[in-house]
Amino acid sequence: MARTLKRSAAFAALARALMSGARGGPSLGARMAALPRMIKATTRGEYDGGLRLALMAAAAAYVVSPMDVVPEMFLAVLGLVDDAVMVTWLAGSVLAETERFLEWEAGRASVVPGSVLS
Repeated sequence: MARTLKRSAAFAALARALMSGARGGPSLGARMAALPRMIKATTRGEYDGGLRLALMAAAAAYVVSPMDVVPEMFLAVLGLVDDAVMVTWLAGSVLAETERFLEWEAGRASVVPGSVLS
């Protein structure tokens, strides 16, 4: 039951993120272009996406890991299903987080740097 819920949540996040571009949200190109800026802002400590980026990096490492071949050899289709779920979650997470970053970036651009004089 819990695994089914996680899978459906991952698919829903991916669908929601992909559809937001069609509804006037950021396009896929804008999101992918924001990814390097998001990583840079996170490493500088300006953006609070550290944990989310770490989880996404761990998911990407899991998918490309040579150790992941072992379950696929013995479990065949089930070994590929976990990769499909992980890739879906990763895609949904990247799209959702880049949208969040673009909103943060836009809000940050509206703030005028300086100090208040009394």
